[in-house]
Amino acid sequence: MSEQISGQVKGLPENAYKELKEGEEYSPIMSPQKVYPEISTYSVIWGLIMAVLFSAAAAYLGLKIGQVFEAAIPIAIIAVGLSAATKRKNALGENVIIQSIGQNSGLIVAGAIFTIPALYILNLDAEFFQIFLASAFGGILGILFLIPFRKYFVSEMHGKFPFPEATATTEVLVAGEKGGRQALVLVVSGLIGGAYDFIIATFGWWSETFTTRVVGFGETLADKFKLVFRLNVGAAVTGLGYIVGLKYSAIICAGSFVAWYLLIPIVSYFGSGLTETFGTGATKLISAMSAEEIFRQYVRHVGIGGIAMAGIIGIIRSSKIIKSAISLGFKEIFGKKHLNETQIRTQRDLPMKIIVVGIVFTAILLLVFFYMGVVYDVGWALAGLLIVLIISFLFTTVAANAIAIVGTNPVSGMTLMTLILSSIILTSVGLKGNSGMIAALIIGGVVCTALSMAGGFITDLKIGYWLGSSPYKQERWKFLGVLVSALTVGFVIMILNDTYGFVGEGSLVAPQANAMAAVIQPLMAQQPAPWTLYIVGAILALVLTMIRVPALAFALGMYIPLELNTPLLVGGLIAHFVSTRSKDEKINNARRERGTLIASGFIAGGALMGVVSAFLRYAGYNWVSTEWFESHSAELIALIMFALLCSYMIWDSLRGKPEE
Repeated sequence: MSEQISGQVKGLPENAYKELKEGEEYSPIMSPQKVYPEISTYSVIWGLIMAVLFSAAAAYLGLKIGQVFEAAIPIAIIAVGLSAATKRKNALGENVIIQSIGQNSGLIVAGAIFTIPALYILNLDAEFFQIFLASAFGGILGILFLIPFRKYFVSEMHGKFPFPEATATTEVLVAGEKGGRQALVLVVSGLIGGAYDFIIATFGWWSETFTTRVVGFGETLADKFKLVFRLNVGAAVTGLGYIVGLKYSAIICAGSFVAWYLLIPIVSYFGSGLTETFGTGATKLISAMSAEEIFRQYVRHVGIGGIAMAGIIGIIRSSKIIKSAISLGFKEIFGKKHLNETQIRTQRDLPMKIIVVGIVFTAILLLVFFYMGVVYDVGWALAGLLIVLIISFLFTTVAANAIAIVGTNPVSGMTLMTLILSSIILTSVGLKGNSGMIAALIIGGVVCTALSMAGGFITDLKIGYWLGSSPYKQERWKFLGVLVSALTVGFVIMILNDTYGFVGEGSLVAPQANAMAAVIQPLMAQQPAPWTLYIVGAILALVLTMIRVPALAFALGMYIPLELNTPLLVGGLIAHFVSTRSKDEKINNARRERGTLIASGFIAGGALMGVVSAFLRYAGYNWVSTEWFESHSAELIALIMFALLCSYMIWDSLRGKPEE
């Protein structure tokens, strides 16, 4: 039964986050049998305004601090506020579209800023049309490749993936439409989480990361044996951990612990006697490296290999879904043209005919773009096109899986792998030097944007599934958001390069682009890539699959820094604790659901105030004392504040009652 009666939203159904029993169906808030306002002048215009504003903000902040914020949650909060201010009725469907179009901003930005600035760093020219088209084509491919997998991820796997970002955004939209006690819980936790993260980022009253270096014994362990524990004390990432749950957060942390407490000490032990630098791009002796430097230089590549192999395994396992999608496409194209129209509103996607034609048409335009705007040779353009299509398609499910499990898309790792493969293929067909670097980075930009879009779009479609939006409307208008965001990003990158630059004193940091630039130079000079490390990661993923451990979650743990994984485990432990204290299952469910609201508030508040804090810093308001912020005293206070935050989360979650 739908949870909407006479236009009054009651909240998500009880089985929204649970696996469905045989024969059980999920009924979203907006009934599939009714038509609701979704696409309107109001929702489209506000969606496009959000896309422009957040594209500009995300591009600047991403290049300045290396972190692209999740745009969906702040946009959802703004959409709810707008509908309340204008007193719009039944605004839930329109709010989904506003965040759906606006969400393109962060996805397109991530694709562009991880690769394109590397051209400027390497003193190579990047034209506006190259940035715009690479971003636009990547975004369009990401949408087209993902749509055939929508039903599998959002419907068939219902309750099996936590979808942390989608859960938080959905809770914001539902609370905004519903009001009442649940909205109050979300608002209070949002204020607490937002204020907590804002104080860290803007005033630096306590450190963002706690490490075991605060005590003498910990310092000795870190220096001699490269053993260090790191914990990000942020409210938003802890909230993510709660929604991810104990099972997946434990697997992710297991990957992190193998990387930090097994591989890093081993590399340090065996490399301590070397008298020369070892490995591609290494500038220090292993004996002089900290645990963090060994992770970045060597161990992280094992995680990249694991992610790549997990992707290949995922494709093999998804072969039935791919076959059925292709089969459906042939049926629609060569006969059953009205098959899609017979489905109910909430199950309809764009027709497979449009998707297939769209992929072919985009591929032709990409070929023309590569030939006339990048490499000026048909053979090289074809090689570039094949790299883009094959890698984008293969890694689409990896991106979607990663977002569904942990809410983090390892897009920079997959792009790094793309650059390595692109460089090897392009040099083998004779494209080297500056021309080769330009081609590889633009190819990497297209792939990076496609994978970023695929991961983010599955979040968007899951939100629509929970709430009862029309998928085909979300899919159709997503393309417009891509074009507007790509145009904005192109202009912003050009302006930022002219204003600040990416090289020299006072330039923008652009950490991911600098990493890409550092990798591609030796590759185009045909120096070896760290294949041994990639192969170790790939073998590890195979072994994990054999013993039925989710390889992608484990490999993500090895790739994502330790301090971002440990709070996930804390959040997962809190979720397990509050939902198992009572012998009454109804009380446990009520507590778990209240905790989900609190966690969603932490994520939403942290995301929104993170943007505010970054803008204050951009405007020159920076009250952080670096000396204090990096001191051991600030770390100890951080641990105390984190304990208080977790205590509040447990206390408030345990107040959940079935009648709520």
